[in-house]
Amino acid sequence: MAGKVSSIYGLVAAAVAAAAPAGGQSVEYRSAAGVEYRAQRDTGAIARAESALAADPRSVERIIQLGVAQSGVRQYREAIQTFTRGLTVAPNDAMLYRWRGHRYLSVREFDRALDDLTRGSRLDSTNYGIWYHLGIVRYARGDFAAAADAFARAQRRPPDAAELAGATDWLWMSLSRAGRAAEAQAMLDRRPDSVAATNAYAQRLRLYRGQIGPDDVLTAADTGDIALATLSYGVGNWYLVRGDTARARAWFERSVRSGGWPAFGFIMSEVELRRLR
Repeated sequence: MAGKVSSIYGLVAAAVAAAAPAGGQSVEYRSAAGVEYRAQRDTGAIARAESALAADPRSVERIIQLGVAQSGVRQYREAIQTFTRGLTVAPNDAMLYRWRGHRYLSVREFDRALDDLTRGSRLDSTNYGIWYHLGIVRYARGDFAAAADAFARAQRRPPDAAELAGATDWLWMSLSRAGRAAEAQAMLDRRPDSVAATNAYAQRLRLYRGQIGPDDVLTAADTGDIALATLSYGVGNWYLVRGDTARARAWFERSVRSGGWPAFGFIMSEVELRRLR
């Protein structure tokens, strides 16, 4: 058994080492336009997670911690390998499918993300993260009705106010894109996100409710690439559901120019720009 345990950890470590060049600046995603998006440098979190995993190689919790640490510096392909190795230890662990599905989303492998998250939902039908990310991949594939179903399920079990705002935002967008504007408005009117949140989704919800205008969504404080991508997509989609494709396109392009390539807003902006060609 000890030899098998050492072998499992060795596979995880070897796969990570092989995937990451010096400095951790591996190419994680290459866009259709040929733009390469790279990982960031590890500041110590990965090394600490690797050390913890070495002490307990069959711990699913520590395998997930390593994958999350890798994701924290945008080493998504390395994280996918980590979660995949975890599934050799625990092939029916829903959280491993949740995390690997999320990371497949990050590198735009939508079919694999859909497979993982669907399987995860069958293993654990109460997992917020599975339903939320399943909603994202369904939305990316243009299956807005199924996305709405997933986000409605996520909305009922958020871990905090910020995630509740996110599920509510994506539910409104999914219903709107599915041609169910009255349901989308009724959902907002019920104010399911009554607990205050201060993230980008809360700001976008203010736009949907008419509390601010589209030019007020981005503020001087919104300088991070993820925030810019997220907010810009929300404004673009708001214009799109109103039939203004010219303004929608401009905001989607702004989202992509942000450089915040892991953001779901960036990912969806790429998808929308392809649809608008």
